[in-house]
Amino acid sequence: MKILAMIFLIAVSIVSCKEAQNENDNAFGKAEKEELLTPEQENGQKGYGEPINLDNVLTKSEVAQRYAALKEGDTTVLKFKAPINAVCAEKGCWMRLDITDEQQVFVKFKDYGFFVPTDTNGGQAIVQGKAYLEEVSVKELRHMAKDGGESEEEIATITEPQRELRFMADGVLLTSE
Repeated sequence: MKILAMIFLIAVSIVSCKEAQNENDNAFGKAEKEELLTPEQENGQKGYGEPINLDNVLTKSEVAQRYAALKEGDTTVLKFKAPINAVCAEKGCWMRLDITDEQQVFVKFKDYGFFVPTDTNGGQAIVQGKAYLEEVSVKELRHMAKDGGESEEEIATITEPQRELRFMADGVLLTSE
């Protein structure tokens, strides 16, 4: 009888743990990633997504050169640091990083698996992932403009697709410097 009671308690424990895990699943059916707790946070830096090793981080000018060498359909793995120009005001699901006075990189986050704070404008970011070029439709450009807080008049001026420098980040480290 004690053995049956013990088996019953173990079964109940397993089922309750599984239910607790299911409650933490997001709408996409997988658990959301929590903010990383990395040693860099001690220096005022905050990590999201995959941890980033700070070795061999490219500068803005090195990244601009790498993008200049890309052709449509090419990808290259990069890790670079650049100033944050804009962040999605709705959810923090994308960023724009300045790499030259005229060029920005549009950064999305791998598998929609993490976001950055919506008040991140003005800082610096170290990102690692894949760089590529993409023709962006008018519909998507207007959607991003709306998420970025642009006025209806400014959104209405978007009438043609644009070729953009894109980046799919698997990790982001926000810095204040």
